[in-house]
Amino acid sequence: MAVIPVSLAGRGYEVHVGRGLLETLGNIAAPFMRKNRVAVVADANAWGAHGRRIEAALAQAGRSADVFQVEAGEMSKSWDVLAKLCNWLLERGVERGDHVFAVGGGVVGDLTGFAAAILKRGCGFVQVPTTLLAQVDSSVGGKTAINTDAGKNLVGAFHQPSLVVADLATLDTLPARELRAGYAEVLKYGVLGSREFFDWLSDNGAAVLALRENALEHAVATSVAMKAAIVAEDERETSGRRALLNLGHTFGHALEAETGFSDRLLHGEGVALGMVLAARYSARRGFIAAEEAEAVARSMEAAGLPSSLSRLGLDADGRRLADHMLHDKKMDAGRLPFILLRGIGDAFLARDVEISDVADFLDAELAA
Repeated sequence: MAVIPVSLAGRGYEVHVGRGLLETLGNIAAPFMRKNRVAVVADANAWGAHGRRIEAALAQAGRSADVFQVEAGEMSKSWDVLAKLCNWLLERGVERGDHVFAVGGGVVGDLTGFAAAILKRGCGFVQVPTTLLAQVDSSVGGKTAINTDAGKNLVGAFHQPSLVVADLATLDTLPARELRAGYAEVLKYGVLGSREFFDWLSDNGAAVLALRENALEHAVATSVAMKAAIVAEDERETSGRRALLNLGHTFGHALEAETGFSDRLLHGEGVALGMVLAARYSARRGFIAAEEAEAVARSMEAAGLPSSLSRLGLDADGRRLADHMLHDKKMDAGRLPFILLRGIGDAFLARDVEISDVADFLDAELAA
């Protein structure tokens, strides 16, 4: 098992990574359970797969779970579900000193974290991520949000969890497509900040996707440690350092919006293709060699992830896709910063990108 600290002034917490951690959840999370009944918000699929293990672990600690289940998918990150969840928590007398447990993927983590941030002006929450994407990315760092008609994650708050418990055994029941989508976020850490990790994944990615324990734990723990270091430097994304974690997301969110935030394109798949587009656009701008950009594309292809915009079959042109980006929450004084590459492992924040040039680039990619 690995324990990775997320160091924040006076509000640090730990991320526990290992196999079989749900069985000891009652002990690990004991400091965050003040009452006999614990409020749990769970993805319906995740609870069906892991609920009994969690209930047994809580019972060993003299606790029981009071569960609010949400349907899987981005549609659950809505005003309506948020209102229902907040009312449910209030009906159960959740207090500011209590902790709400989030069990599932990024949707449940984002929804629960935001509810915890606003309930009685802020109560605690514990993340129990059950998808690879959530374990390496969304459960760590305190970004919480819901989606709106204007776009994804546009209403939210920075609200750090008090503990993250990532049981690698939960990935055994994850559909292969979702596992690959989560792996895109693992690849992201190599592409944005570590050529060494990128090369390690090139050699060991198949073992990670096969859920071989040593390779999987190393990949998850390394990803979490890299994110924790960035979050510690720039918790609220004010210096530009944390913005690097958005590599692939500006392009990816536009593609998600165009496909209706549906199963047609999972978030991780959008990020994977977004990273390829960011690399190729970096090559177009002369920041990175074309061969480096294609190495990024090959890494996605090797993992069974999308690497070609033209193969999505979108009924859109570059201008339409670029217009989606104008709703991005990173817009600043009418301009949209882009995360680009000077090389694999060397991402940077570019503030001089013309959206019209991006539209032209996307037209070329759609036609390729």
